This record gives sequence, structure tokens and C-alpha cells, in this order.
Amino acid sequence: MAMDKLGLDRRGFLRGAAATAVALPTVGGVLAAPALAHGGDDDHGRGRHSIPRENISIQLYTLRSLPLDQQLKGLADIGYTTVEHAGFGALTAAQFRAQLRKYGLRATSGHQAIPQPFDATAWRKQVADAVTVGQRFIVTPASPITFPADGNVANIKGFQTAAEWKSYAADLNQAGLIARQAGLRFGYHSHFWEFAPLTDDTPLVGYDILLAETDPNLVHFEIDLYWAWYAHHDPVPIIAAFGDRIRQFHVKDLAYVNHAPTWADDGTGVIDFARIFAAAGDVRDHEYIVERDDAGANALTTASVGFNYLNRIRF
Repeated sequence: MAMDKLGLDRRGFLRGAAATAVALPTVGGVLAAPALAHGGDDDHGRGRHSIPRENISIQLYTLRSLPLDQQLKGLADIGYTTVEHAGFGALTAAQFRAQLRKYGLRATSGHQAIPQPFDATAWRKQVADAVTVGQRFIVTPASPITFPADGNVANIKGFQTAAEWKSYAADLNQAGLIARQAGLRFGYHSHFWEFAPLTDDTPLVGYDILLAETDPNLVHFEIDLYWAWYAHHDPVPIIAAFGDRIRQFHVKDLAYVNHAPTWADDGTGVIDFARIFAAAGDVRDHEYIVERDDAGANALTTASVGFNYLNRIRF
């Protein structure tokens, strides 16, 4: 998830996430409470499917505290060949691509937010940058939110009505069409507020509406497994409902400290990734993107743990 492109203070957005649990009621036809999870070594060796190395990626936001050259060299040394960017910093798209090539890397995906209100001209510029970088996917990192004054992530509000979600779905369709015309696949990255109850008289939630109102030929979904779990929703029935529209996973683990959720390196928390991946179908059709929001100075350790975990996992 890369919130900076939305004009939000990312650190402000994340304040309280490690200290506050959210308990959203289960609503909507496709949602279910999560089953018991487990992580660690039990995820290995239980199936015959593995993830091709070229399908293992990492969200560069994880490494934001390090200089770009240190990020890219470190990732190449670990064994990564692909990354997902969260913007180019002070570089142009062409300069960013050159830096990737220097270390034998490519950005197959990038977080680039659709303008709100939707502006086709501005979006075409973002799409052109993605083409320059050589991406396959272009992903909008989040729907618009209202950020609470107290900084408590549990109090973030997404759209509150079905009409707002339907209008946003129409914007996603426009963005997807422009991306498709440029040869890219356009995706939506999820959080937890898509599962929150709406204020109007509907049993649906935002995720239900996005599934129903977006064009399967134009919009796919990048599901953040941490945020789904944080919202107390099992990714497996979500995958069952969305089918092959789930194309990318943010593989971000969750642990509990003093009964509160926090981030963890992949395979060290509570999320049963093997069970989730087994539900998703052909591994060659998906990207598995390592992410940890608070990795800080230990980001290359997080990157190594995540890469090795995904390289060894069987399901």
C-alpha cells in the first residue's frame, strides 16, 4: 500500500495500527469471519505447488528508509528480479527504469493513484509513465478516505454509501479502459474500510459493490492480506467470490502484541498464506508481493525473510 500519492501523511495514516484492533461486523454476501490461522514452518511441505521465482516481488515502500541504490542492490543480492514501486521519488520514469536495469530488476507493477475527481488527462500521464517503466500492472493504492483527527487507524472512514462506491467503481472502469488501451492491466488495492457497513439501507459493503460494478475486463484486484485479516475477513471466501479477478497479493503478515495487531515478517505471524494461495488457482497467474509497513532499517532483512518464505512455501 502506498498512500503518499493520495496526498496523505503515510506515517499519520499508520499511527495506531500497531496499537488498535478493529472489529468490523460481518456484512455482505461474499464475506466471512476468518478461520483460525497459523504461520511458520507448518506452511512448508504440505503441497505440490510452489511459486515461480519471477512471480515473487516486493513493494518498494517497505524499503523507503534506505537510499534507492541500496534498496535495489540489496534486493538483487537476495534474489529478487521484480519489484512493485510506490512512485519514482525525484526521478523521472525513464531514470527510475534505468536504475532498476542497473541491478537487473524490473518493475512489473506500480502504485499510481487515480485522480479524484477523475481526470483522464492526468491519468494518461500516469499510464504513460507506467509504460515507460515497463510495467505490466498499474494499481491504484486506495479509495478516498476520511482520516480521523486522533490518528487512530480504526477510525478511518471510507465511502459511507452505496452510491459513493458505485460512482468510484465507474471511475475505476474509466481508469481501467485507459490502462487497457495502453496495454496495461489496471488493479485496485484493498484495505479494511471496504468491509465496513454503509450508512444507507443495504446489506452490501464496498467490496461487494466494487465486485458488482467494475468491469472484469478492465479492473482486477490486488488484495492486501494483512488488511483483510485486520478487518476480520477471511481472504479465502473473498477469492472464491472474485475468482480470477484476484491477480496480485500483498503478502504482509500480522502478529499480535499485547492483543493488538502489528506487522510481522512473512511466515512469522498468524496468517496461513499456504491455505490462501491454494484457493487462488494457478500460481503463474498471480504476483506475490512482500510488504511490511514498519520495516525501517531492517528492511533488507524483511525482504530476505519474505523472499525465502515465498520461495520455499508449498501448498
